[in-house]
Amino acid sequence: MSLPLKLIVGIGNPGEQYARTRHNVGVWFVSRFAEQQGVTFSEQKKFFGRVASLFVDGQEIRLLLPNTYMNESGKSVAAIARFFKIEPEEILVAHDELDLATGLIRFKQGGGLAGHNGLRDITQRLGGSQAFNRLRIGVGHPGDKSEVTGHVLGKVAASDESIINECIEEALRYMPRAIAGDWENAMNQLNGFKIEPS
Repeated sequence: MSLPLKLIVGIGNPGEQYARTRHNVGVWFVSRFAEQQGVTFSEQKKFFGRVASLFVDGQEIRLLLPNTYMNESGKSVAAIARFFKIEPEEILVAHDELDLATGLIRFKQGGGLAGHNGLRDITQRLGGSQAFNRLRIGVGHPGDKSEVTGHVLGKVAASDESIINECIEEALRYMPRAIAGDWENAMNQLNGFKIEPS
């Protein structure tokens, strides 16, 4: 067993123009989790984002949607982690993942950053630690490095949005295990999941 979660973060870009883009699928996940749990977000300027909290088995868990742009996500994550003395291992970051096709979603404990600017900034501001957990939400790769920015900042087609939302619903099924720190079980259950585009 690993440490139970105390902070769940959905990273993306603020503003309506980015709301339906691939870069914001982590925000979709945490927003959906909050909705499922019946909790609402409130603006917390000292944490540079919106925060909600809930209790699971007597443990308070905070949900965070940074108001920063993706490449400054760590400013918000580090501020709340420092204030509540939350260790990197007690954090789950939900984010878009180019290395996974649309229709795939995976839990991951620590490890490399795969060139993700949001994860890189979080690592830097957590004192270099990559030990935080991730929920990698597949958005596919456009095929060429030069097209990545346009891809992640592009609006998701309705068919892909439906697939991503199905993936999110599947991940929510295993969140109680992830929250409890039962990562091996959570990863084994979720990491075989795949939706084939029709």
